[in-house]
Amino acid sequence: MRKIVFVLLSFSLLAFYPGVVLSDCTDLGRFTSWTVQGESTIIFYSENLPIAQVVLQDCTVNTSSNIRLVRSYVCDSDSILINGQECSMMTLTSASSGSL
Repeated sequence: MRKIVFVLLSFSLLAFYPGVVLSDCTDLGRFTSWTVQGESTIIFYSENLPIAQVVLQDCTVNTSSNIRLVRSYVCDSDSILINGQECSMMTLTSASSGSL
């Protein structure tokens, strides 16, 4: 009986809050460089290896932008500072997830 309740609770959590269960998180505090793709996508690197890709919501970024982290460990929907403006990360894909 406990196993059935656990499985049902897990599926209901996934169904009602997929962003919490499926969000990607990573430590960007170790980034050494970054590049821009388009106007709203940033790829962070640590010693020439990509560590994460961030797609911004309602913000634009270019190669001369000043990027500062609000927190070093970030997840989807966290914030980042672009030229002093707080911007939400629409999606964060870490290199460890294998889809970068």
